[in-house]
Amino acid sequence: MDDPDGYFGEDVAARYDDPGSEMSRPEVVGGTVDVLADLAGGGRALELGIGTGRIALPLAGRGVPVHGIDMSRAMVARLRAKPGGDAIGDFATTRVDGTFSVAYLVFNTIMNLTTQEAQVACFRTVAAHLEPGGRFVVEVMVPDLRKLPAGQNVVPFRTSATGWAYDLYDVATQEMSSNYVEVVDGRGSFWSVPFRYVWPAELDLMAQLAGLRLRERWDGWSREPFTSESGQHVSVWEKPAD
Repeated sequence: MDDPDGYFGEDVAARYDDPGSEMSRPEVVGGTVDVLADLAGGGRALELGIGTGRIALPLAGRGVPVHGIDMSRAMVARLRAKPGGDAIGDFATTRVDGTFSVAYLVFNTIMNLTTQEAQVACFRTVAAHLEPGGRFVVEVMVPDLRKLPAGQNVVPFRTSATGWAYDLYDVATQEMSSNYVEVVDGRGSFWSVPFRYVWPAELDLMAQLAGLRLRERWDGWSREPFTSESGQHVSVWEKPAD
């Protein structure tokens, strides 16, 4: 893309803090922050893909020092307008000073790394930042391939009189994209974001390659059990203390 912010430029950043969105609901943010504050245990936190500070700022408000990395200058510009800190960089490889008791990626952000190589690099980068006993937390969807009948590669997830949204899958490569069509005052727009979907067991192998071990896996931030029917998971890997 020509946009240095990738797929998360000003047009997306301007809408990212919409209080009506699912990810910004107080109970969603509060539940996420509760778990991360508990895992931080009084130590420092590192957020990969900090965006506009949806999680980092309330976590910092709980007394947890938070350092964030994001490649989107448009997102970070909005973060800078709020009390808090930031760092610009590719969260797969960017290094920052010091070590952390918890690092985290929320709301499917791991899938913004669109190759397996980049996802593996992210785990290794996080492991290098964690102190012994530190935790790496990832919130991500379980690939929803059961919705794909034979011969179909598109799954719609939102429809209305003025807009449509659908996911496009390539099951041979694990590449996918979320696509959005909107019609406003008779004018249409189209936005597409590429992802690489990833399985829980695949993430466990990435963690193992980085020297981390699985500690917990839940269905969500309320720590419900993860089952074969779960549509998402929150996984926690630990850096051995020895």
